Amino acid sequence: MGRFLAAASAACWVIGVTQAPATLAAQVWNDERTTSLVKRGVAVRQRELADTALTDYQARAHGYLTFLAQLGGDPAAGGDPFTEPPRVVKSDELELEVYWRAPASSKQRIVGRRDTLLLPTDINYHRDHLGIVQNNFPGVIRLGEGDEVRDVPHPLSDAGLAAYDFAVTDSLRIRLPDRDIEVYEIRVRPKNDALPRLVGAIYLERGSARVVRMAFNFTRAAYLDAQLEDIAVVLENGLVEGRFWLPWRQEIEIRRSGTWLDYPARGIIRGRWEVCCYAVNRGLDPTLFAGPEIVLAPPEVLRAHQWQGAVLDALPGGVRAFTDADVQRVQEDARALVRAQALARARGATLSARGVSDFARVDRVEGFAPGAGFRQRLGDGLSLAAGGRWGLDDRRAKGTLSAGWQRGSGAGAELLVRRDFRDAGDVREMSGLANSLAAQEFGSDRSDPYDVRGAGIRLTSGAMRGVRWSLEAARESQGPLSVHAAPATGRYKATIPAWRVHETRLSLRGQRGAWEGPLGVTWRLEGEARYGWFAGRDTAFADQRPAFARMTLQARGERRIGRRSLVFESFGGAARGRGELPPQEFVFLGGPVTAPGYAFHSLVGRTAATQRIEWRVPVPWVAVPLGRFGRAPGSATMAPFAHVAWVGGKPRPGAPAQNGSGWYPSAGLGLIALFDLLRLDVARGLHRGRWTLSLDVGRELWGIL
Repeated sequence: MGRFLAAASAACWVIGVTQAPATLAAQVWNDERTTSLVKRGVAVRQRELADTALTDYQARAHGYLTFLAQLGGDPAAGGDPFTEPPRVVKSDELELEVYWRAPASSKQRIVGRRDTLLLPTDINYHRDHLGIVQNNFPGVIRLGEGDEVRDVPHPLSDAGLAAYDFAVTDSLRIRLPDRDIEVYEIRVRPKNDALPRLVGAIYLERGSARVVRMAFNFTRAAYLDAQLEDIAVVLENGLVEGRFWLPWRQEIEIRRSGTWLDYPARGIIRGRWEVCCYAVNRGLDPTLFAGPEIVLAPPEVLRAHQWQGAVLDALPGGVRAFTDADVQRVQEDARALVRAQALARARGATLSARGVSDFARVDRVEGFAPGAGFRQRLGDGLSLAAGGRWGLDDRRAKGTLSAGWQRGSGAGAELLVRRDFRDAGDVREMSGLANSLAAQEFGSDRSDPYDVRGAGIRLTSGAMRGVRWSLEAARESQGPLSVHAAPATGRYKATIPAWRVHETRLSLRGQRGAWEGPLGVTWRLEGEARYGWFAGRDTAFADQRPAFARMTLQARGERRIGRRSLVFESFGGAARGRGELPPQEFVFLGGPVTAPGYAFHSLVGRTAATQRIEWRVPVPWVAVPLGRFGRAPGSATMAPFAHVAWVGGKPRPGAPAQNGSGWYPSAGLGLIALFDLLRLDVARGLHRGRWTLSLDVGRELWGIL
């Protein structure tokens, strides 16, 4: 439950409270004791509006309003797509003068505001997000000036008594120097979760029935914006002068998900406030409360405010995390109290794609290939999806059909039928958008596709000790592809000589998103283990049924040291088989990611590994104005790096002899600029390598391009 504040005049005490987990199975809804306490809470709230003991107060509030963006992983991988922490786009730091006067007059004056922009955005916040919540909300709750949530009855109101069920689930004791305070946790759930209602908990002081804390979510029906995914609110009050429970700490998290593509993307607004320095019953002038509740002080007042450090330096560390622990508990409790369908966003037919390249791409096999897809959500986690494209040069259709079921935890199952291409490489060397441009204009296609036709089933898990798993079984026919297209300049190289085989495969993939390990290093891991057996269409396999096993592991670590950071990127792969291996199952290296300074997929073997160490340092740069989307910062990141690749085992048939087993070191320099959206790399291969130049968007965006 965090901490409570107890203040008496200028002195205050912060009391730590330990709370035992509530057991939902032991809840008794609407029993006599609970109903009596709730009715007292309603009466107290109504009486407080006319209570002459507290006529007015003024205070100071300091807070942060932060907008974050979160991109998910490949939706084809299944499970919860959001495995990476959200990224700060814009953060505002605010200082408020807070005024209140009985019975229900509120005024908040913004006397300090500064922001920092880390990605281009033209977001504007609703005015009520720029201030705190007074009186624990009025009898009818609104958020986003009524654009996000409207007409939700407060549990401690006459309408709330008829709209909600209540149950006491826990109690805790707060020790003050002069007395102990006992607080009851009361769970709240709607009688009809198809109506606009809140879901959560109210904490009432047993003796006075006053609100000490509120933590709640909303039902799906309460959200007026179709893109709203979730809103969580936490209000904590502090004891002022030993008798008034007034706002002390508040949090709000608003999550929206995009629906333009099937690829998961999420925008998050997080507000965090702390209130202090109360002065009560000072006889505030009634004219102070005229006009809007939240106003901005004159420019000269805003400019005169003194700040400490930079905005991001003072930003609470939890803002960059997935979700604050208090907010996460609100979300989990809400799902335990009502049906998941009452909280989940309903969706019908939507445009479906894994990225922009699913709508248009260029490569040496297809030439220009337009495509499209859709997904139909049927309810109860069921969905149907279809996607396809047509190559103008190879004059062939490709596509995928799927039927799936998924629970809210991310666990699910999916049936797939495909006729598509698969890339022989385990690590992408370039974004889809940049590859299409390079292939069309210069004949530089950094992909090694081969033909795949078949069907399979994929099972996905929820998070298990932070790792999400997917298991796939498939039966496929594989074969080589030919070059059909011609670039504007240059010439395409040949495709890989993939074998024509009928293959049955089992693959297990695991992914763990960002977590902090020893020495303050943030790690990400992804791996795959695959086993398969195949029969060839060629006479070479007429009397045998070879099998193979394959394993890959990718790891990325980052250690921040002030504004600098040390980045580690590792990859390892091995393929073993009974008899010869098809070329498409070898491990491929070469390119800006796996072997900078060496030609694309020029390092091939049965076993391969890479290691990169990169030092990122901020440097001055040209600030670029972006109109209503802000201004690019006047700094960039310089990233010198050292890289080594190792290849072992027999290379694929036809590979040049110099690209056989051995070590392939390289060194280079990267420049990351324009909100970290663009990266330029210059590298030199130090063992029979060459100079290479690579320009691409940031790797965080590759999934949607």
